[in-house]
Amino acid sequence: MTIVNPVPPRGSEPLWRPARRLNHANIPEKYLPWLLDQASLTERIIDHCLGNFYVRLLDQRRVRPLRNEAEALGMRGGTRAIVRQVKLMCGETPWVYARTIIPPQTLARKSHRFTTLGARSLGAMLFADPSTRRGEVQITCLTPLDQLYHLATLALRDKPEMIWGRRSLFRVGGKPLLVCEFFLPDIAKF
Repeated sequence: MTIVNPVPPRGSEPLWRPARRLNHANIPEKYLPWLLDQASLTERIIDHCLGNFYVRLLDQRRVRPLRNEAEALGMRGGTRAIVRQVKLMCGETPWVYARTIIPPQTLARKSHRFTTLGARSLGAMLFADPSTRRGEVQITCLTPLDQLYHLATLALRDKPEMIWGRRSLFRVGGKPLLVCEFFLPDIAKF
């Protein structure tokens, strides 16, 4: 496991907008299918990678999430949550940097499911659970001025000018968790 500081360096927080309100003409066409797909991202990557998919766990620990993450989850300021950071890999190439925030009220129920995933896919677990409900997809574009940009591009040799991402509030058995997925440059080649 690569340890990554779950608290991003200083910078601005991403500005998230509902996908339905965005002018899709402003988003590069090669990212649109990835950003707007409501199905399992894990399954889609597995299909493209022909068996060479795996999850690289970067870090998972209890910390304070970003302010906008806490707000999206209805958490009080200063409350700690489990922040899980992974890269979704196609062979040795990172395709997605994902950040999941699991608040205390979600951990109180079936916490072992979230805290013992290790390098297994959270998406596979979510989409296999019939109690899972996905909220509205929100989209953002990170630049080097954004805090999360530096975590998303960690270990990338060539840093892109911008990184498109999406997030959704999921409810599992009525309990919330926030899944943020940022699409790295190599994913756009497929």
